[in-house]
Amino acid sequence: MLRNHHLGRFAAALLALAVAGTSVAEAATGRVRFNIAKAGFIIGVGGGSGNLQFKGRNYRLRVDGITAGTIGVARADLVGKAYNLRRPEDITGSYSVGSAGLSVIGGGKVARLQNEKGVVLELQGRQLGFEASLDLGGVNVRLD
Repeated sequence: MLRNHHLGRFAAALLALAVAGTSVAEAATGRVRFNIAKAGFIIGVGGGSGNLQFKGRNYRLRVDGITAGTIGVARADLVGKAYNLRRPEDITGSYSVGSAGLSVIGGGKVARLQNEKGVVLELQGRQLGFEASLDLGGVNVRLD
């Protein structure tokens, strides 16, 4: 009986060690902020800058993208979270979007985007200006 007790402790210690070893490689969450300007008639062009806070450090970001069906000029300040990050470089890439929106003078925006590495951005904020759009394009994010 005493031998089984020691064997059980040994197995529990191995399991704890295995779990601790895998948690280092698990994905983490970061905080993001983007300041984006967009203008267009039929084809819209937008871009801006941003910031990623991840594991106690700040990383500057550049954002650009092209959309179809945009009419107007707008500026958006968005904040949110970046999920599934293993390292800061994972935020880089092309994010797919598929939202429709209309903003006059000022309005709330909510977006959920995902890149090819599985990083998900959940953003919310306010948009200023006039824009009617059907966002069929994508957004590119890169470290600055």
